[in-house]
Amino acid sequence: MNKTFRSLVGHAGHFENIDFVERDARNYIGQQRRVFRKEGHGQALMVHFSRMREFNNEFYYEIDTDADNRIINVFWADARSRASLVDFGDVVSFDTTYLTNKYHMLFAPFVGVNHHGQSILLGCGLLSSEDTSTFSLLFRCWLRCIGNRAPDRIINDQCKTMKNAIAIVFPNTRHQLCFWHIMKKVLEILGGLTSYKTLKHGLKQLVYESTSSIDFELGWEQFISKFIL
Repeated sequence: MNKTFRSLVGHAGHFENIDFVERDARNYIGQQRRVFRKEGHGQALMVHFSRMREFNNEFYYEIDTDADNRIINVFWADARSRASLVDFGDVVSFDTTYLTNKYHMLFAPFVGVNHHGQSILLGCGLLSSEDTSTFSLLFRCWLRCIGNRAPDRIINDQCKTMKNAIAIVFPNTRHQLCFWHIMKKVLEILGGLTSYKTLKHGLKQLVYESTSSIDFELGWEQFISKFIL
């Protein structure tokens, strides 16, 4: 792909003469590999969703197809998920992960927490790419599903395309980074330091045992000073 993109740049004369970057090209090719036609598995999916709708009219789904009638993105939420949204849709976690399947599509669940502290599914999708337009499309599907009631907060990993899509579709929703991802990345970055084990213990103690933002800020200054960071 790198050589192909350079060739395109050379043919166009300069980078500025091309209205896309190498990552866009990679995303496009990846998307083409992950789409599937309406016949076969695609047809089975549509039949299944239609039956679910017949069984319960509250079952919601949307299917996005390309110019060649191939399914590229899917969103669905069952009746239980839609009912849970009324009481527990104020704070939502959204993340994407790869599943081992024929199409290697992204599985994108919307997850909330109920009054028992249990994770609950509030809708999910299968995506063919990770660009801003695809995430925006999925978020709009979900927004229609929940009656245009945007969440107060949405939590996810540090992803620029997700951040852009959230700003477009949920302009009044507060976007926060996932605490687990932050801690994971911080510890990975600091792993090369000689005092890593002591530092790791001090960092976890600071993060998990601070009772207020003031306690954390004071502890953070002491932490930076102690380990000369």
